[in-house]
Amino acid sequence: MSKPSTPALIADTTVHDLVPAHGGDPWRIFLHVPAKPAPEAGWPVLYMTDGNAVIGTAVDAMRAQAGYPLGTNVEDGVIVAIGYPVAGAYDSLRRSWDLGPPPGKTYPPFHDGGPEVRTGGAEKFLTFIEDELKPFVAGHARIDTGRQSLYGHSFGGLFALYTLFARPLAFQTWVAASPAIYWEDRAIDRFLQRFEAAVPEGLKAQVILSAGEYETQKLAPFQIGAADEAKRLEQKKVTRTDEFARLMAERLDATPGLSAGFELHAGENHMSILPVTVNRAVQAAFAARVST
Repeated sequence: MSKPSTPALIADTTVHDLVPAHGGDPWRIFLHVPAKPAPEAGWPVLYMTDGNAVIGTAVDAMRAQAGYPLGTNVEDGVIVAIGYPVAGAYDSLRRSWDLGPPPGKTYPPFHDGGPEVRTGGAEKFLTFIEDELKPFVAGHARIDTGRQSLYGHSFGGLFALYTLFARPLAFQTWVAASPAIYWEDRAIDRFLQRFEAAVPEGLKAQVILSAGEYETQKLAPFQIGAADEAKRLEQKKVTRTDEFARLMAERLDATPGLSAGFELHAGENHMSILPVTVNRAVQAAFAARVST
């Protein structure tokens, strides 16, 4: 006879619904702090968008590797995953607003009777992270402000690039997985050009961009012959995820103070790449020995 079941919790992780100072809907913050004393310099910290979808993967990837730093080069750190008070992995409406670079546009509802979809709120979201979330995290754990990382996937990858260009000293490691660089006729390029025209002194950061093998012009085996095959092939001509990410990495790597690279992950599509790149973010954010 089995004993009564109990909830399976994410280790050493708390959940906080933070209402921004100016009011409005709260963000759900998943905060993982290792259950041990902080290093003298403070914990390295990894901030992540789409927190509901990534927090469990990130915590377990770190815990599994941090116990063997000589073999994995991963140590413990703080993880801050920014999500929404919903049951599912995503809040598509709010993330469209939060992660889209300004000025943004208005689109038809995701479903009949729903609200219009707006983009362009990335600066407000970034301001919340810098002015409210970071102090909140510092009140719960001692942070090494010289070892802060940001991870985002898809629209979140676009937001990571926007953040790099808008506030390049906010983080030291940036992971843009499958970034939607194509979005709104490459609106991100305006911010890239402003950044390149005024690269701040003292900038020293690494940028990791990536895409999956099946985000190229190649279809995944299970997509070949499917009802939407032709539509997918046409969309690939627009998104060009791997091409745009690779070219962006080359351009950023030529920028003083930046070390940028592109990674293509075999066998992965736009969604299956999520756990792979979450792990890459963990490895980069919590590297026990940083290459020089």
